[in-house]
Amino acid sequence: MNPAKVRTEVAGTVWKIIAGKGATVAQGDVILIMESMKMEIPIEAPRPGTVTELLVAEGDVLKEDDVVAVIA
Repeated sequence: MNPAKVRTEVAGTVWKIIAGKGATVAQGDVILIMESMKMEIPIEAPRPGTVTELLVAEGDVLKEDDVVAVIA
């Protein structure tokens, strides 16, 4: 199965990382929570697998469609 890139849906700030590198996730599990316009936006795993790369840190400012993690 090809690696899946986890992307942001909105611009905002990484508020909290839930699943770090090496974490096993199911489809729909929250990888991280972003803060955008005073709202918490969960970024979910698009499919099951293991987080092989985490490309952001808490406090990072992101744009819409940025890649935040890779799941293999």
